[in-house]
Amino acid sequence: MPKQSSTPRIVTNKHIARLEREKQQVALIKWIAIGSIVLVALLLGYGYLKINYLSLQEPVAEVNGDVITTTQWQERVRLERVRELNLYQTYAFYQQNFGMDTSQQMQQIELTLGTPSILGQQVLDMMVDELVIRQEAEKLGITVSKEELNKSIEEVYGFFPNGTFTPTVTSTPFSYPTLSSEQLTLYPSTATPTTVPTSTLEPTTTPDAAATATFTAAPPTPTFVPELPTATATPYTLDGFNSQYDKTVSDLKSYNISEATLRSVYEFQLLREKLLDKLTADTPHSEVQVWARHILLDDAAQAQAVHILLLQGVDFAKKAKELSKDTGSGANGGDLGWFGKGAMVAEFEDAAFSQEIGAIGDIVQSQFGYHIIQVLGKQELPLTDSQYQQNRETAFNDWLTKTKETATITTFDVWKDRVPPDPEVLNTPAPEQ
Repeated sequence: MPKQSSTPRIVTNKHIARLEREKQQVALIKWIAIGSIVLVALLLGYGYLKINYLSLQEPVAEVNGDVITTTQWQERVRLERVRELNLYQTYAFYQQNFGMDTSQQMQQIELTLGTPSILGQQVLDMMVDELVIRQEAEKLGITVSKEELNKSIEEVYGFFPNGTFTPTVTSTPFSYPTLSSEQLTLYPSTATPTTVPTSTLEPTTTPDAAATATFTAAPPTPTFVPELPTATATPYTLDGFNSQYDKTVSDLKSYNISEATLRSVYEFQLLREKLLDKLTADTPHSEVQVWARHILLDDAAQAQAVHILLLQGVDFAKKAKELSKDTGSGANGGDLGWFGKGAMVAEFEDAAFSQEIGAIGDIVQSQFGYHIIQVLGKQELPLTDSQYQQNRETAFNDWLTKTKETATITTFDVWKDRVPPDPEVLNTPAPEQ
């Protein structure tokens, strides 16, 4: 066999260059792999942070520079769901045990809970209003102390450490004016108006503009615990109160609602009450009111014919009883009693407050039909307590509406994909049957 040569292999520059290229390619592949792993890890980490932190800090609304975060809004949505579910249980209990027809209220709750856009928008609007109110309270130096907040929460649970809670109501002296000879001539059947004035007139079988109040009710407050109880002795000790309160906090925590959110709701209630007192301190205790009667008809031609008869002296009360669509007032000869501004729809109110006493006014058309109005009285009258409180609420809501018009308010559509669907049921037992 020929001998193998021990002469070393000659490495050319070309070979060296190739080896260097292969080494660089291996290193490149290695770093690409490492980079890909790091990138995937970063993406996963960002996704986790996005879902669990960053997105929760994103604003769903901004009011004059102050933001409402996704977390804050979502907790309030859950709190509102708890409130709605509690109401649903209560309505079901009443229906099953007392035969009350609460199906309409239960259907409304089902619609609200089953439509994320409805519930989400309601809570968002409510929180925007709250932020506007908080900003105004801060401007005026209005605050709520920790002691005031704790006392309010205790009272909500019926715990009165200083003794029995006794509400006091200061009634406004009230009396109807004595009827003039003209009014007795126009309305001889009774010495006083037959309809007692209230902030909301009694409903009739047919919805009527003259029997539909236009006041804006105060926005509901989402509260998990019961409403403020009536005057009763303190039902339990401090330990008993703490136990019940702690249970509420624990239940809410299981729905991802913090105690801070619950306390902020109570704190806002007190803040709103103080601001309302401040802004409505000059609300008058009396107002110009009108005493009127009307006949409501469907058809313009019929209304014209009846109007002619009334101008010719036909008895107004008799025609109201015979023909008025508003059967509630019609049974009383069309009498609506005394009412102030804001109680009726605009068309009816404008006519009633502009007519002369005793005159049969021109036919007035509203969304409910054709009205023939006769004013029986007009003068300054003291407000009942409920009317006074309603006027204060109306004035406050008017202020809130005007303030929002000048505020810088921005809402962000990201909330539409983030409405929490929980809780779907409560972990608290339903009332015993």
